Amino acid sequence: MIHHDWEKRNTLKQIKCIHADAKKFIVNNKLTPGHVYDVKNETDEFYFIIDNSNRMAGFLKEYFQEVE
Repeated sequence: MIHHDWEKRNTLKQIKCIHADAKKFIVNNKLTPGHVYDVKNETDEFYFIIDNSNRMAGFLKEYFQEVE
């Protein structure tokens, strides 16, 4: 039941959006290229972040690069 407290979890790392050009989904209204987001959870394919709508959402890793 991790989804009940995702927004309050510690940040794992930060990632920067490099593009919002999705082939199949509309993400350009939820992500801003150049913006840095806090990662709250991560799987092999997805980052779970608080997006531009201030809601928790999962996005493919191809839209981001890690910030060091």
